[in-house]
Amino acid sequence: MTANGAGGGRPRQVKCVVWDLDGTLWDGVLLEDAEVATRADVIAVIRALDEVGILHSISSKNDHELAMRRLAEAGIADYFLYPQINWNAKSDSIQTIAKSLNIGMDALAFVDDQDFELAEVAHALPEVLLVPAGTLAEAVGRPEFRPRFVTGESRQRRLMYRADAIRDVAEQEYRGTSEEFLATLGMRMRISPAGPDDLPRAEELTVRTNQLNSTGRTFGFEELDALRTSPDHLLLVASLEDRFGSYGTIGLALLGTAGPVWRLHLLLMSCRVVSRGVGTVLLNHAMRLASAAGARFQAEFVHTGRNRMMYLTYKMAGFREVAGGNEADGLVLLESSLDHIQPVPPYLNLDLG
Repeated sequence: MTANGAGGGRPRQVKCVVWDLDGTLWDGVLLEDAEVATRADVIAVIRALDEVGILHSISSKNDHELAMRRLAEAGIADYFLYPQINWNAKSDSIQTIAKSLNIGMDALAFVDDQDFELAEVAHALPEVLLVPAGTLAEAVGRPEFRPRFVTGESRQRRLMYRADAIRDVAEQEYRGTSEEFLATLGMRMRISPAGPDDLPRAEELTVRTNQLNSTGRTFGFEELDALRTSPDHLLLVASLEDRFGSYGTIGLALLGTAGPVWRLHLLLMSCRVVSRGVGTVLLNHAMRLASAAGARFQAEFVHTGRNRMMYLTYKMAGFREVAGGNEADGLVLLESSLDHIQPVPPYLNLDLG
């Protein structure tokens, strides 16, 4: 197994495995034998990873209709999200999958039996984790494929992404503005202090969320539990649902509330909801709490190379950089006057726990 570009302090967590078909998921070549036998050991791996919340897709040079029919006959077609079965370069297909799932390249693993295809992906997409098909059994036993916690949301992750795909189709077919479409979803967001049952998912969010994480920090279960019960901190979780189903827990905010200045140590939001217009609701709720307490409000931001959108979120919310950051660890300190806190969008119902 080759971990291209996997450096940095944050441990790699595979979110999606992209599979080749011929010689990998089944024995033989489909176009030469329409009755190719799927490999029982590979199917077992796919099902086991699905159980812990790791997604699956396909990058295969093949006939799409014939391949999907064979997968359906084997009873596994539903495991694969946004399958790319065509004659394009596999790196192109993998980029399409990453964009469709809205995840980073370093969250993908690619399994193939051909050295040429692995080399092509390694050259074009060095962050993708490469798994030669012959090393599959060893590879999936590595930490990259073993989430520390398996939550109820983990087990439902594939179904949640399938619901996202249905939403996307509904949005593409809708004739009207984006805001008018959002109003048809009947979205309901709940923000509440984290309870003990929220902590496994809260830790998972800090590990899995890269692009919409204000500092890039990860927090372990025990650390989050201590913060949750600290009189000087407030740990908030946000969940979202609409007429298509639940998105699960999609946001986390950690506030330091001691003294006259409240500080937002961490703000993160799942990439899955970035197009739903709810990204700033949790931030604005935290700002309202500080305003009601008569406190000043500051937020920490650390550039990670992937989270520029969070910096822009703060700037668009009226935050300005102030002194007091730490250049050594890249910390930027921002402050809001709390004069202009955005209202809850009209297409969203907000419940406060």
